[in-house]
Amino acid sequence: MNKPKIIAYLKPTCGWSMGVRAVLKKYELPYEDRDIINDPVQRQEMIERSGQMLSPCLEIDGRMLADVSGEEVEAYLLSKGLIQPNDRMPEAPINQACAHEAPQAAPLTFRS
Repeated sequence: MNKPKIIAYLKPTCGWSMGVRAVLKKYELPYEDRDIINDPVQRQEMIERSGQMLSPCLEIDGRMLADVSGEEVEAYLLSKGLIQPNDRMPEAPINQACAHEAPQAAPLTFRS
């Protein structure tokens, strides 16, 4: 089976980005990791190619998947027959927000 050509526009430590990396590693898919935080040129390219500013974005064999989770990437790859299911566990959660974007616990207050 031929491996798809994948360009991944990712943040270095974001939960969503780590989930995408975990899926690609689970299926041993090579990809070009483009850092959109430390390289403004890569971020601008992602915005121009995807038409929006949210990440992660992956270009898979010329098809852009914008603002996706690892779970969505895995579902796409399976639906297109680009990978076969396997029982390996991903090394990170594949559907988890970045820590700074996760809802924060708030104290409960009760009215009398």
